[in-house]
Amino acid sequence: MKLIQFIKSKSFLTSLIIALIIVVIGVVGLLKWLSITTNHGQQIEVPKLVNLDAFQAESLLEQNDLRMVVLDTLDYDKNYAPLAIVEQDPAYGTYVKENRKIYVKINAAGFGKVIMPNLDELTFRQASSTIKSLGLKEGTISYSPFIGKDVVLEVRQNGRRLKKGDAVVKDSRIDFVLGDGQVGLSEEELDVAPDID
Repeated sequence: MKLIQFIKSKSFLTSLIIALIIVVIGVVGLLKWLSITTNHGQQIEVPKLVNLDAFQAESLLEQNDLRMVVLDTLDYDKNYAPLAIVEQDPAYGTYVKENRKIYVKINAAGFGKVIMPNLDELTFRQASSTIKSLGLKEGTISYSPFIGKDVVLEVRQNGRRLKKGDAVVKDSRIDFVLGDGQVGLSEEELDVAPDID
């Protein structure tokens, strides 16, 4: 009974109205603050950055109130200029808000180097697949007398003999000297083979 009288009292109703006014003002203020801090309704189109260098891209983004973050430098791709942007996120043409970070990946300045493995006495097929997996290309093939056909005798580049551990630029050509399979035992040596009883 005292609870019902308290609810009907003037002090409770005044407190309730003040609390409701504070909640309404707080919600309206919070919504206004969110629309200002999140730039609600604002849209900036992301410019195309692919094929631009980092300085050009950064300048273009600053004009649009956007920021650039370089994520990575990718292996050299000859379809793009050295140090040009290869990928961007968000993509060109999408809409973002002011001060948004645009993440980019940049093409390397040139091909990196790989370390030559030992290819001596492998078959040409094995050696060819090995160099392709390293990002190298097959160059010229020449033959030299050797008992094994298509066995790698030497690996060369620009006339210089390569050995295990040499650093070679990716995407360059590797020349092979292979065995011709023509060297073997003469007929006389075959005739002298021991008899097996």
